[in-house]
Amino acid sequence: MTRRAGLIDAGAALLAFAATIVLLALHGFGTPSPEAVPLDGRGVLLAMGAAFPLVLRRRLPFACYLAVAASSAALLALRFPLDFPIGCAVAVYTLAAAYGGDPSPMRRWGARASAAAFVPVAASPNVAGQGWSDGLVSGTLFWAVAFAGTWLLGDLSRIRRERLVELEERAARTARDAERERRLAVAEERTRIARELHDSAGHAINVILVQAGAARLLHERDPDRSKRAIATIEEVARATMGDIDRLVHVLREEGADAPLEPATPGTLEELLDRHRAVGLRLETELMGTARDVPTGVAWAAYRILQEALTNAARHGTGSATVRVRQPPGRVEIEVTNPVTGRRGDREAAATAGRVPASVRSGSPAGTAVGARAGHGIVGMRERAAVLGGTLETGIEGEVFRLRAVLPYGGRG
Repeated sequence: MTRRAGLIDAGAALLAFAATIVLLALHGFGTPSPEAVPLDGRGVLLAMGAAFPLVLRRRLPFACYLAVAASSAALLALRFPLDFPIGCAVAVYTLAAAYGGDPSPMRRWGARASAAAFVPVAASPNVAGQGWSDGLVSGTLFWAVAFAGTWLLGDLSRIRRERLVELEERAARTARDAERERRLAVAEERTRIARELHDSAGHAINVILVQAGAARLLHERDPDRSKRAIATIEEVARATMGDIDRLVHVLREEGADAPLEPATPGTLEELLDRHRAVGLRLETELMGTARDVPTGVAWAAYRILQEALTNAARHGTGSATVRVRQPPGRVEIEVTNPVTGRRGDREAAATAGRVPASVRSGSPAGTAVGARAGHGIVGMRERAAVLGGTLETGIEGEVFRLRAVLPYGGRG
């Protein structure tokens, strides 16, 4: 219980005591009864008992009511002019607020029976002494109505308090759920960014490996081409470091408002030019790329094409054909590249995508994905599946073919 509540209860007790003393000193309301006993020491002590226990009404509501009711009933039995037990009414209000909706039937009905019994018990001495008179009947009915109304007010106060607590708990639960959803969204976005970081770094390392090998082989035979390969390594490494710095910065951000979208996704022309610069011979057909597509679709298309070109450069024969089309509502990517005929690479490609039966039975085929088949193809297929699209891979003769369809805008 707070200090403010304790002060309020103490004030209520003092007011109830003062009102009871004034009422006893004035011999009640209206014309004094000839049988009324004037206020004396006993009356003051009983008035204190009928008011001061209210200090504990929130901590011990039932005990408080019993003490106040017993003192009030004693004042009435001794013929003190207590026309209305103010302290007892306050105690009944508190009893209803505390136990009116108690989950225990014993406490709930015990409180109701105790409150209902006060009026008959308080009226019984007068009934036994002078019988039922008109004044006694009207006074008893007034008390009964007053106490019933007081109980109802206390019960309504309890219902209102419980409703406020429920609303506060619901608001707190809603806030917790919103915070949990925000954290989950941030975690999912950071997981996606971590995967982008892995893909970007993996692509760059593959390009660097190819160019480093070319520079080593051409160092003495063709110094100019060796220098170009080293320059390409430097350019790719610098660009990759920029991507890593940007993505790691986002991963370290604690706020939900961090710029989580990758910068300028979908730059397919730059991607193709970069692979041409490292020596991959490309035949390209880009149709409809000038039209805007959603960021997620553009980024998925970029990553799928990047992975396909990396596989072609690392495991193919040095050439590839790229077709990117944009019919209404989707982006289509098709990459084909010649492959060599190693059996292990053919089996890796067969397990990665949809491969014709002739290939599985042992017809000549080549390496399309090599050691990266398990992760590269799976990653591309996951990107397509997240967008509701498809990705198919297979070997036809000595050509590895990849086809991805990425729908958007509600149309496949």
